[in-house]
Amino acid sequence: MNYRKDKYGNDISILGYGCMRFTQSGGKIQLEKAEKEIMTAFQAGVNYYDTAYVYPGSEAALGKILQKNQIRDKVKIATKLPHYLLKKTENMEKYFQEQLNRLQTDYIDYYLMHMLTDVQTWQRLKALGIVEWLEDKRKSGAIRQIGFSYHGNSDMFCQLIDAYDWDFCQIQYNYMDENSQAGRRGLNYAAKKGLPVIIMEPLRGGRLANRLPEKALRIINGYSVKYTPVQWALRWLWNQPEVTCVLSGMNSIEMIEDNVQTASTVKTGEMSTEDEKMLQNVVAAINEKMKVGCTGCGYCMPCPKNVDIPGTFAAYNRYYTDGKFTAWKEYIMCTALRKNSSAASCCVACGKCESHCPQHIAIRSELKKARKKLEGPIYRLVRRVILWIRAY
Repeated sequence: MNYRKDKYGNDISILGYGCMRFTQSGGKIQLEKAEKEIMTAFQAGVNYYDTAYVYPGSEAALGKILQKNQIRDKVKIATKLPHYLLKKTENMEKYFQEQLNRLQTDYIDYYLMHMLTDVQTWQRLKALGIVEWLEDKRKSGAIRQIGFSYHGNSDMFCQLIDAYDWDFCQIQYNYMDENSQAGRRGLNYAAKKGLPVIIMEPLRGGRLANRLPEKALRIINGYSVKYTPVQWALRWLWNQPEVTCVLSGMNSIEMIEDNVQTASTVKTGEMSTEDEKMLQNVVAAINEKMKVGCTGCGYCMPCPKNVDIPGTFAAYNRYYTDGKFTAWKEYIMCTALRKNSSAASCCVACGKCESHCPQHIAIRSELKKARKKLEGPIYRLVRRVILWIRAY
């Protein structure tokens, strides 16, 4: 297993175990199966285990497995505070103590603000006293390092990086999202600030593993260097020194063994120009169904009405390349979860964005089309529920 350093020089396995996707049966995690998988990964050198308060049964299952096998002090636990459920300062302690009980531990190695969406949300948390609470936990040793996970564009991500003295961060990143989400720009910005970057969705929810279009598969299978689609996706990430750890929701021994083999043999900077070009051709094959030729450059931003234009177009394109559910999920995270909506429906057609677009996209017209696809009854219902929760 290869390792990279966190902010304080501790070794983190470059392959992390994402604990959201433990196999379930009848609504319950298959604990015996999960234990075999966790222990297989542990014995292969994986030492970073990522879970969250809102992953059903995940924290409790991980806690039981670590305690039973007496390996708590040999691994790093990362879990997340559901800040979107906080209404008052006392809630922080309530959720945290519940997490400690579930995980059968008295400290958390890496504690994240879960899906921190924008600076305004962070300011709200600061007003509740979260900075003082976090620092108190850090001083007591109950929390070792503080970070946040993020879905959204690179501009807001960079603003969040500057909003607090974070120890690490977690972003969605893969060779399809190089210029969307936080993207390579966000990755490099965090790394220049000295922050380790944890990667989620390295396979884009499995899309880059087993749901590639036939043309993309032909490109990979016909290439002179023989790796599987999964191996290419992981190697592309680990080729970048700014990537600290890549999370994989592994739920089979075969998957673990394959990922471990890649993580044990990969080297930073090993990919050739030809390798990169091959993957660019794969991206082009996947994107043949794209509706908007947006590169995510961000020149159209900021929008006077707060519309996340690159994020909207990324979700709109995903509607046609990855399916409705994936598109709605991304669009909700990038627009509806923010304190101030950044949805396409906020557009007033001022046209400022179009004068800056190097791709000469008819942004106002395309935003209307995206709105029709993405802001249907499901989106509006989710947005109302979010507003109700915040007001409750």
